[in-house]
Amino acid sequence: MENNTNPLLCDPVEGICGIPDNATSGKVATQNTEKPVKVIYFTDPICSSCWGIEPQLRKLKLEYGNSIEIEYRMGGLLPDWSYNSGGISKPSDVAHHWDEVSVYYDMPIDGDVWLEDPLQSSYPPSIAFKAAEMQSKEKAIQFLREIREMVFLQKKNIAKWENLEIAAKKIGLDIQQFTTDFNGKAKVLFEEDLHFAKQNGVRGFPTLFFIDATGQKETVYGSKPYALYESAILKLHSKTIKSEYHKNWEVLFSKYPSLTAKEFSELSGTPRAENEKHLNELVAKGKLKKLTTKNGSIWTVKNINH
Repeated sequence: MENNTNPLLCDPVEGICGIPDNATSGKVATQNTEKPVKVIYFTDPICSSCWGIEPQLRKLKLEYGNSIEIEYRMGGLLPDWSYNSGGISKPSDVAHHWDEVSVYYDMPIDGDVWLEDPLQSSYPPSIAFKAAEMQSKEKAIQFLREIREMVFLQKKNIAKWENLEIAAKKIGLDIQQFTTDFNGKAKVLFEEDLHFAKQNGVRGFPTLFFIDATGQKETVYGSKPYALYESAILKLHSKTIKSEYHKNWEVLFSKYPSLTAKEFSELSGTPRAENEKHLNELVAKGKLKKLTTKNGSIWTVKNINH
């Protein structure tokens, strides 16, 4: 990718949101992990291509969770608006682009956030993720999902502290601790992530490094079909046993309390066209709630007790 690529102008065909000037290539150190394969996932809370791989990533966790450990690294997609490149020089330029990639990934994204309450930077939500992670890795992943739903579907500006705090409360983080860490140590951890991405020549998101105990590495760059992520694991660890899981809606929603039609289709292995009807029937029966955006919907389990 050329260096003048605008980070927010993601290339849906490549499935990548690129960052300029990050071309140094380094070697990833062998990862100490209890599982056979370590996955280092370079992402950003506002990366539309990363939202695009949520279905694949969620399925990977269900089928290969016993063999892989995923480490999330924040990439720093939008430092601020002081650059002008790739045809995007102001927030409103992103709006139309997000609407287009939404269709491409078949994941609901409402670009109007960039017209109504545009983000000045993706650094605050990235730092917030690191703060959440200091409390709990599991909760940090829930937090990331929460703020992604906020920005992509609810048109909420997740660079604003009030929205980050709402998300943190919703998933049950200790707010005082979260605030302290956000203003302190989490910033340092985020800087380390940026440095680590640069060291390893990461030039766009999503980038996933699959690494085995000997340091052998497979890279999957961009939003790709599920089989590519799966084969990266199998190349490194051919003895990996795929876990079977129940594909009925109750089980899937118990694992992931909110699902888009694309995600439900990927996880249940059923045709996309039938799913929406099935999910809507569950809404009619009062089992699920549905949030509809101008570019698709998301279904959530009713009264989940966090």
